Amino acid sequence: MSILVIIPAFNEENSVGKVVRDIPAQLVDEVVVVNNNSNDRTAFEASRAGATVLNEPIQGYGRACLRGIAYAQNRQQKPDVVVFLDADYSDYPGEMQALVAPILSGEIDMVIGSRARGNRERGSMTPQQVFGNWLATTLLRWLYGVRYTDLGPFRAIRFDKLLALNMQDKTYGWTVEMQLKAAKQRLRITEIPVSYRKRIGFSKISGTVKGTILAGYKIITTIFKYL
Repeated sequence: MSILVIIPAFNEENSVGKVVRDIPAQLVDEVVVVNNNSNDRTAFEASRAGATVLNEPIQGYGRACLRGIAYAQNRQQKPDVVVFLDADYSDYPGEMQALVAPILSGEIDMVIGSRARGNRERGSMTPQQVFGNWLATTLLRWLYGVRYTDLGPFRAIRFDKLLALNMQDKTYGWTVEMQLKAAKQRLRITEIPVSYRKRIGFSKISGTVKGTILAGYKIITTIFKYL
C-alpha cells in the first residue's frame, strides 16, 4: 500500500527535520510538511530533511491538515493510507510500522496512537492535557458509544475512509472530529500504545492559558456539534 505522511508545522525549525529523518524511509512513499505560517526556518529544515513542503498561510491545525489532504487528492497516484503526526518530536516516528500494521493487514480502517496506553515520559503532557483527554474520551463513550483512551495526534487512516469523513474543522477540533465521525460511520477502529516524550520547544496550545482554554472549548463544542 502507498503511505503518505502529513505533518502540520508552525515554527518548529528545531524539531521538524528530526521528525522527517526518523520516519522509516522504506515504509512511506512521501512525507509532506505543511508549513503553517511559520516565521522561522521550518520550511527550510523540512525540505533539507527530504520532505515535500506545502504552505498554508492561515494558521490552524485543521487548516494545515486539510491542505495536506488536498495535496494527496491531487497526486497522480493517490495514497492508500495517510499518517498524521506532529512536528515537535514528541511522537516517535520510528513506531510508524506498528501504527499502520493493522491497516495494512486489511482488518482496520483507522488506528489511533494512544499515549495513555503507551510509554509516556514524565512531564511530556501537562495535567490539563491529561484531564482534557479523559473528559473528551469519556464524552465520546457516553454520547457516541465508542471507546477511546486518547485524542493523540499520531494516527493512521485509509485515504478513502478519510475522504468519506468530510473533515471540516480548521483549528483545535480536528482530532476529535475525525474520531467521532469515524464512530458515526462505523469504521473499523483500533488503538495501539505509542511512546511520547517532551516536545522540543514551547507548545503554542498547552503552553499558554489562552491556548488551553480555546482548545478545550473547541473540542467540547465539536463533540456536541455532531450529535
